[in-house]
This record gives sequence, C-alpha cells and structure tokens, in this order.
Amino acid sequence: MKYRIEIKPPDITPYRNGNTGVDYVHVLDSGKPGPNVMVQALTHGNEFSGAIALDFLFHEKIRAVKGKLTLAFANVAAFARFAFDDPDRSRFIDEDYNRVWADAVLGGSRDSAELRRARELRRFVDAADYLLDLHTMTEPCRPIMVCGMLDKGAEFARRVGVPADLLIDTGHPAGLRMRDRGGFGDPSSPKNALLIEAGQHWEKSSVEVAIDTTLRFLQVTGVVDAAWARSRLRLDPPQKQRVVRVTEPITAASASFRFARSWKGLEVIERAGTVIASDGDKVWRTPYDDCVLVMPSTAHVKPGNTMVRLGRYE
Repeated sequence: MKYRIEIKPPDITPYRNGNTGVDYVHVLDSGKPGPNVMVQALTHGNEFSGAIALDFLFHEKIRAVKGKLTLAFANVAAFARFAFDDPDRSRFIDEDYNRVWADAVLGGSRDSAELRRARELRRFVDAADYLLDLHTMTEPCRPIMVCGMLDKGAEFARRVGVPADLLIDTGHPAGLRMRDRGGFGDPSSPKNALLIEAGQHWEKSSVEVAIDTTLRFLQVTGVVDAAWARSRLRLDPPQKQRVVRVTEPITAASASFRFARSWKGLEVIERAGTVIASDGDKVWRTPYDDCVLVMPSTAHVKPGNTMVRLGRYE
C-alpha cells in the first residue's frame, strides 16, 4: 500500500562539510568533561523525519554544554535518490545499513555502499556513551521505542519519558543493528542506546515525535542545556509507559509470505492459535493469548527478513 507523503525531504547539503573529516558528521565539543552523545538520522534513506529533526537542531543553534555531541546523517547516498513516485527505493543502495554492525562484517572482505559508510561512522558510534537512532515505520502505527535486547534500554527510555510503548526485542536475524553494537548490547556496560520509531515514514506527526524525542534524550544525557531543550519540546509525555517484550520474530522463508489480514502494528490478539500469516505451506499462528504484533510489514519481503515480531505487554 502507498501512503500519502505529507513532508518534504530536507536540504541537507549545508551539512556536508562538518568538522570531522567525514561528510555529514558534526561533533560539537563543549571542551568540558561529560558524556559522549550521538544522534543519527537517515539510517534508511527514505526515513527522513530524523533528518528534519537534525536540521531543526542546527537551526536552533544547538551546542553542547558538557561532553561531546555528534550529529550524523548516515545513508546520505540512499537519501539522495529519494523520489516521490518510488519513495521506498531510497531505503538503501546495496543492503540494509542497519544490519552490518557486527565486527566480523565491518572488518570483513565484503563491500557495499552501506558497509563503506558504516566503516566511516564506526569510530563515532564506538566512541559514544549514549546513542539515539532516528527511524520511522512503513505502516501507520503509534511511536515505538526500540530499547534493544536488554532491560537497561527500557530503564533508559523511562528516563527519557517517551513514547508510551517500549520494546525489548531479540534483535534481527539478518544482522546486527547499530544500537546493539559493542557496549550498547552488553549488560555490564554503562553505555546505552535507543532507537525511536517515530511513526509512519511520511506523516507530519513523525517529525514532531522525532524532534520531541531527540530533545528529551539530549536533556536526559545532560549534553545540552536543560532549559534550552525544555523550551523547545513539542508534545506532552504519555501518562504511562508499557514494555512489550518480544518472544520471537517471524522471518520470511520465501517471497510468498503473506499476512492473514492487514495488520497495522501493536494489535493485541486475544486468543492463542489465531492465524496471522502464511509462507507457502507454513501457517503462522499466535503462540499465546494477548499476543502483540510489532511492526508487521510486507514492504520488504525477502527470505531472512523479519516480517513481524510477537510479544507480550508486561
């Protein structure tokens, strides 16, 4: 299904020449002790609400008051080929940039546009104490904070205070995400990372969520002035936050994967045994009562890709 594109891709060319020697990467150094914080947009080239959020920060003359703040536009090559008549084409050039973050992949012999870019940004990611990765979703759905595979991510998201739905998941079978790399995925490390799914790719509301979440994240890390961040908040926080703990991902075995109906995401299926999808002769059913469907989508049906995650509200 095609969705209306309510927002325009921002002009990011003014941000090409940063101060790091790497295109579209800027480090704001306070010169004072403090955390190393990173915010990344355009992990996927068709998800540009995050790029609008970074553009907003630059226009608001953001500065670090302690530690360092890295602002990065990631897959700019994919973003550059965005077209309104085929918007999903700009998701990536050769492969998903957010599945290449294992050491064996980054240090291996494989080559792709996304791997080359990840290798450029690796040093910034590895230096970060706190990371926020700005994303959006294929299907209309209320925002979800992907907290990774560890409880420390959900605890951090509760400090940020948004959104209402927090996800503890099992990762992606297709490859390691940036937010799970190194200390971010180590329960003994003080490092922490969050990934916000701000809404459907091209809804106006996704921009509001991306900006608001980024400001709250920066405020919690202490890298920016708290009053500066508070005065620019866009949205009221939810009255409560709930954790969805994923029990299993459903991955496509073939290109014939289909959902039983048009799921939108975060539906709670009351009865175990309810048919949710099929893949050739394989029929997928809910394994327990009150099963939550997390980010179902057939926009990228390919063997090995995650089509939906199954979980429970805690």
